Amino acid sequence: MSSSTSYKEFYQQSIDQPDAFWREQAKLIDWHKPFEQTCDFSRPPFAKWFVGGETNLCYNAVDRHAAKRPNDKALIFISTETDTEQVYTFAELQREVERMAAIYQSLGVTKGDRVLIYMPMIAEACFAMLACARIGAIHSVVFGGFASGSLATRIDDAQPKLMVTADAGMRGGKAVPYKHLVDEACALAQTPPQKVLIVDRGLDKGFPKVAGRDVDYAELRAQHLDAQVPVTWLESSEPSYILYTSGTTGKPKGVQRDTGGYAVALASTMKHIYCGGEGETMFSTSDIGWVVGHSYIIYGPLLAGMATIMYEGTPLRPDAGIWWQIVEKYKVNVMFSAPTAARVLKKQDPAYMHKYDLSSLKHLFLAGEPLDQPTHEWIMGELKIPVIDNYWQTETGWPILSTVRGVEDTKLKFGSPSFPVYGYNLKIFREDGSVCDANEKGIVGIVPPLPPGCLSTVWGDDDRFVKTYFSLFTEPQVYSSFDWGIKDDEGYHFILGRTDDVINVAGHRLGTREIEEAVQGHSAIAEVAVVGVNDALKGQMPMAFAVVKDAARVATPELRQQLEKEVMAKVDESLGAIARPSRVHFVTGLPKTRSGKLLRRSLQALAEGRDAGDMTTIEDPSSLEQIKQALAG
Repeated sequence: MSSSTSYKEFYQQSIDQPDAFWREQAKLIDWHKPFEQTCDFSRPPFAKWFVGGETNLCYNAVDRHAAKRPNDKALIFISTETDTEQVYTFAELQREVERMAAIYQSLGVTKGDRVLIYMPMIAEACFAMLACARIGAIHSVVFGGFASGSLATRIDDAQPKLMVTADAGMRGGKAVPYKHLVDEACALAQTPPQKVLIVDRGLDKGFPKVAGRDVDYAELRAQHLDAQVPVTWLESSEPSYILYTSGTTGKPKGVQRDTGGYAVALASTMKHIYCGGEGETMFSTSDIGWVVGHSYIIYGPLLAGMATIMYEGTPLRPDAGIWWQIVEKYKVNVMFSAPTAARVLKKQDPAYMHKYDLSSLKHLFLAGEPLDQPTHEWIMGELKIPVIDNYWQTETGWPILSTVRGVEDTKLKFGSPSFPVYGYNLKIFREDGSVCDANEKGIVGIVPPLPPGCLSTVWGDDDRFVKTYFSLFTEPQVYSSFDWGIKDDEGYHFILGRTDDVINVAGHRLGTREIEEAVQGHSAIAEVAVVGVNDALKGQMPMAFAVVKDAARVATPELRQQLEKEVMAKVDESLGAIARPSRVHFVTGLPKTRSGKLLRRSLQALAEGRDAGDMTTIEDPSSLEQIKQALAG
C-alpha cells in the first residue's frame, strides 16, 4: 500500500472489490497449488475462500522460514512458575514439530482426525498444535484446567482419536494436576479417545496411568528424534481446527476454522494491524485455550516470521514488573494483552513499568472485553506508546474493529476500538433490521460473506451455524455479533455489552445457561438465574440467584454461607473456577412475567444498582423485594 492511501480507501476497496483485494492479500502466504476462485458464496451464508488452492498452515508458519532463516528465534518459552526459559530457532521448532507429527502418526492419527489438546502453556503445546496442522489433523484445544464435565462434552462433540495432555499445569506457584480431570472426562465421555499422550513435567508425582491407553511423550519422542514428516497439503476450505465457545444453550459451539482463509487473514493482520515482520518479536499474554492464543501466540507471529513468546505465569509473579522485564530482555516489538490485565497492573506501583527499557515496543494491543476509558488513558500515559483497542470474537478469529496503523496512523479515541477492519462490511442495526444513524445504539452486525478466516460453520452442525448467527436479521441476512454498539459522527465505534446471555469474565466468554446448569447440579437447588454483573477488575462476574427446595437449608446466616460454598464448589467441579459466581443469593422466587419469562435484565440492573425499568409485567412483585433484600445483605 502506498503511504498516500487512506484507510478509508483501503477499507472501501475490500468491500467494493473483495476478489481483487483478497487476491492481493493471498500473496502473503505460500501456496502449493494456486486457487481457482477467490470466493464462492453460492450457498449463503456459507462462504468458501481461495477455492481449489492448496496450502498448509505449518509450512507457512515454520518450514518456509526455517529454509531461509534457520537460526533466527521462532519460539521463546518462559515459565515464571518453574523458572524455565528456552529459545527454539525456526530449524529447532521444525524438528520438534516433525517429532510430534511422527508420534501422532505412530498412534494412528491421519488427515481429518481430531486431536484434543488439553495443555498448560508449555512449548510442547505449541508443537502439538503445529504437528496437527502439518499432517492435516484437526486440533481442538481446551483450556488446561477446565473441569472434567466440560472436557467430556467437548470430547463427545469432536470425537478425537487422540488427546494430548500433561501431568499438571502451574498457577501462582502451585501445581494444578490435570491427569485426574482427564481420567474423569474419559470416563464420562461416550466416545473417549483411543490414546492419551502425556507430557510428564514431574509436577504430579505418581499420577495413575491407564494401561493400553496412556503413552509417554518423552519415550515416544526418543524413538522419533530423526523423524522427517512431509507436510500434507490441504484444500483451502478444509478445516484446520475446532475451538469451543460458550453459547446461550448448555451445549458449547465448536467454531470450525478453514485453512487458507485463516492463513491469509492472519498474515494480512500481521502486516496491516500489528505491523510486525521478520526478525521481530511478539508477546501475547493470552493462553492457547482461547482464540487469541491460536491467532496471536501460535499462528500469526510465526506466519510473519516473528519470534513468539509463550508465557506460563501471572502478570504479578515474581513481581508486577515481570512482563516489562521480558519486553526488555527479548526486545519485544508487539505486545497483546487484555483490559483485565491492564486493570490488575493499574493497582500496582507504576515504578515497575518504568524500571525496564521498553524502547523496542512499538505498540500494545488490548482485546477480549470492552476497554474502559480510564484504563485506556492510564496505560497509554504510563507506557508513552499507542495502546490500541481491538474488538473481535472467537468466531471471527481476527479483529473486527481496530486502528489499522499499517495503512494509516489514525488518531485513537479512548474507549473506542476505532473502525471496521478491512473485509468486514459492518453496520449497526436496529432490532427491526434497519441501519442505525450515528450515535444511535444498535446491534453490531456484518453483511455476509464473512471475510476469510472467520468461522466456516459450527462443527458438525450447519443448521446451528445458520440459526445462531444469521437468524436475528434475515431481510437481508446478516451475521449478528450479539453485541450492542454505537458509531459516533467521526465513524469511531464503541462496544456496549452483550445482547444475549453470554457474559465476559476477564476476556473469557461464559454462557449463563452453563453456569445455571452447574448450580442446579446441587441437590438443594430448585431454580436458579445467573446474570453478568459489572466488575471493576474483570469486566463482568457471574452472580447467581437461587431458589432452594427446602427453606430450612438457608434458615440462618451460617447455613446460607455453608450452602453458598457448596454451590460454588459444584460450579468449580462442573465448569472450573473461572465460572464460579461472585455470590449466590438465596431467594424464595425469581422475577418472571405472567408468561413465565425470566426478567434477566431487571435482575442484572438491580445487581448493578440501576433502575430495573418497567416492572408492570411481573407476576409476583414480592420476588423483586426478595432480590433487593438479598442484595442488601
